[in-house]
Amino acid sequence: MTSQTFSSIAEVQAYLRRYAKARDWEKFHAPKNLSMALAVEAAELMEIFQWLPEAGVELEQEQRENIRSEMADVFMYLLRMADVLDVDLLEAVQDKAELNEARYPADRVKGSSKKYTHYT
Repeated sequence: MTSQTFSSIAEVQAYLRRYAKARDWEKFHAPKNLSMALAVEAAELMEIFQWLPEAGVELEQEQRENIRSEMADVFMYLLRMADVLDVDLLEAVQDKAELNEARYPADRVKGSSKKYTHYT
């Protein structure tokens, strides 16, 4: 267990890089493998919610802890994959946010769940 406190994405990525290197796991961290691991962890997160009612659910403490843990797994695999592929996630999010603003202008899509192709 690490006693390290992270204050940036870069610090977490550096930790994950060191963690993989210390265990000689870099050879397993091909983008294909990382994308599959990311999907598995996302599925584990979804599984917690699978049979819960749609709204008004009160989560038990154990469920909250499991959700927190699975969210961390998803985030760590995403960060590791971005590191391996040399993707700047903050830049990617900014680019995607700009694209989404263009695809889904608030004055046209407010209250609708339709895909952007419906509006073009």
